[in-house]
Amino acid sequence: MELNQRRTSLLLLLLFLVFKIVFQFTVVNPAYDLHRDEYLHLDMGYHLAAGYLSVPPFAAFNSLLIRWLGGGECWVRFFPALYGALTMVIIWRMVRFLGGGLYAQALALSVFVCSAFSRLNVLYQPNSFDVLVWALICWLMMRYLQSLQGKWLLWLGVVTGIGLLNKYTVAVLVAGWLVALLLSSHRRIFREKELYLGGLIALVLVTPNLVWQIQQGFPVLHHMNELTSTQLVHVNRMDFAADQFIYFLGGAFLIVAAFVGLLFYWPYRLYRVILLMYVLVILLLIYMRAKSYYALGLYPVLIAFGCAYWERVFRSGWSRYLRIVWLAVVVLPFVYLLNVMFPVLSPEKAQEKGHKFAALGMLRWEDGKTHALPQDFADMLGWKEAAQLVMQAWQRIPQHARKNALVICDNYGQAGAVNYYNRGQMPAAVSFNADYVYWFPMPDTLQYIVLLGDAPPAAYRPLIGQMDVVGAVQDTMAREYGSSVYLLSALSPQVPVLLEKGIREKQQSYHWKQGGR
Repeated sequence: MELNQRRTSLLLLLLFLVFKIVFQFTVVNPAYDLHRDEYLHLDMGYHLAAGYLSVPPFAAFNSLLIRWLGGGECWVRFFPALYGALTMVIIWRMVRFLGGGLYAQALALSVFVCSAFSRLNVLYQPNSFDVLVWALICWLMMRYLQSLQGKWLLWLGVVTGIGLLNKYTVAVLVAGWLVALLLSSHRRIFREKELYLGGLIALVLVTPNLVWQIQQGFPVLHHMNELTSTQLVHVNRMDFAADQFIYFLGGAFLIVAAFVGLLFYWPYRLYRVILLMYVLVILLLIYMRAKSYYALGLYPVLIAFGCAYWERVFRSGWSRYLRIVWLAVVVLPFVYLLNVMFPVLSPEKAQEKGHKFAALGMLRWEDGKTHALPQDFADMLGWKEAAQLVMQAWQRIPQHARKNALVICDNYGQAGAVNYYNRGQMPAAVSFNADYVYWFPMPDTLQYIVLLGDAPPAAYRPLIGQMDVVGAVQDTMAREYGSSVYLLSALSPQVPVLLEKGIREKQQSYHWKQGGR
């Protein structure tokens, strides 16, 4: 009997995992390209380093793996789906650890799939792996609290170190855990030598990136300062709090159930420190004006507690017949909003349903303004068109002069997209934006520049003998709408000199001490 139960459990888990991965591929309409951030992360795979301006190095090595696998969009979409599926395995184990049965496990994975996690797992960004790391840290801490075995603290060090190499926000979770443990009855953990050995392991793992940050003048601080002044300044702290429940739609009641269970259900008393950790992390993120989805990593553990507790509440008598109702409450609102939460509809159809997007606050971009499409959707349009225009401009350059030509873009999305679609047919595009400023190849003589973005400023026009407009992005719903491609020729000998000077100045601006303050 026990063997049959384990087989049933494994089969059910496998069905959920297969569904999860397949689902992530079906919710993106073919009319959309990749997202602007995805192009940057993919380009990092061609420039391996111990650090980058915008993210730690894990994304670059993940991109290298994608490149080895062929680099197609299928593989780009596979990895965030995989990390989401692995997070589901952790939740499954958590629920079982808390005494939950198959119903609680199925309910927990249904909540995970029918929530913002699935939206997160659409895009190839550090966020999907970040949520997996947060879930693992909470899972390992639960194992330690239950057993007091030091080995779990050593594994915590390993996971924390790897997590910091993916996204620095792991430090916020670790800080929340440490303060919560210090303020709780579990403060004896600070007498465990394994805690400090685990911290040493994490430090060793993150040391290459730390050394890179020191050598480059801590560009991460410049990046955070830039985010704070340009994007996070528009973050509303009240919206941050409201989003924490909106993200789970019909499943939000199970997050509340986790709070109730941790507060009042006696067998969970050992883990009440999780509530204190949650409050501390949320307060810290609100103080930092972080984007609301930064907190998503807190919820796998709460989903596990909420579903295990909910199963206990409705496990006997007539109430057990309500189990199908709770699944319906979780699934049906998600199904209703499926074509709003994901780029399932074509851009034209999505624009027609603007009222549904507006009701969920999805038309408000990071600039604080309301637009026709959600920002993420608009960031997935126009890239192929732009890359084709750049190729047309490149083909106008005589063969003998191409060794003395550059392709320069206004932003990292443009440069990454041009490289993704045109790689092997022309030199890699660069930009003065983000990490591309470190990747400039500088020919001694410069005869042509293919420019994607805005026209050159008036101050530089005298240095350009001829400027031809090749075309502009015509997709009105793309964030890049109107971006033009120019072919600049008959360039002054001063142009390479000014470019080199601009590159040095831009790189220096990323140094916190020189340009960050």
